[in-house]
Amino acid sequence: MWLTIATPPTQSLDQLDQVMGSTTPDGLRARYACRADGEFRVIAVWDSKDHADRFFREVLGPVLARVLGPEPAGAPTMTGMEVLREFIPAVTG
Repeated sequence: MWLTIATPPTQSLDQLDQVMGSTTPDGLRARYACRADGEFRVIAVWDSKDHADRFFREVLGPVLARVLGPEPAGAPTMTGMEVLREFIPAVTG
């Protein structure tokens, strides 16, 4: 499993929604939109690093260029890391 934390070059949730779209990328388990230090962060959990790499290379790059222009203000940054353990609490009730 692979986790990515990205800072997209967007200024609003509307722009973020426009960039991310409504489709579910192959291998995506979960995605969270957050705000930290006045910037958007997108945290995503992937089945594998290969799934994340393919999404960033084949899907996100072309979409960013189409929605925000070929050179958006501020380059997106991304950190990826291997998930060593996952804990999902059991639902009670």
